[in-house]
Amino acid sequence: MSYGVAAALQRAVFAQLSADTALAALVGTDIYDALPTGALPPLYVVLGAEDVRDASDKTGGGAWHQFTVSVVTQSAGFATAKAAASAVSDALVDAPLMLNRGRLVSLNFYKAKAARVGTGAVRQINLIFRARVADDT
Repeated sequence: MSYGVAAALQRAVFAQLSADTALAALVGTDIYDALPTGALPPLYVVLGAEDVRDASDKTGGGAWHQFTVSVVTQSAGFATAKAAASAVSDALVDAPLMLNRGRLVSLNFYKAKAARVGTGAVRQINLIFRARVADDT
């Protein structure tokens, strides 16, 4: 198994989302790898949890990365969050991400869950993607 591509994949996903003009039109620069301290904007995107499974074979090391990208809003209803979630999905599915270690074999949408958080004033959509990477080091 190889976990060696994890940081490269995370950097590439963050860069892809940060450079996407459709997503920027909705959330501006409020795309985070880690949440900042202090008050949060009314709509933002944050990279979340990751689950990695071995995908090595006789040709070399590799892994399946299942990772979460969350869209969070304080707006009433889910319309704003769904528009941003759609832009996240459009930016990532089959994106030709360039990794500084290994290579991306595939990147696909797996599932999403939309829910109210806490007392219901905050809405959150967790999008889960699956990436297959090869570690050609």
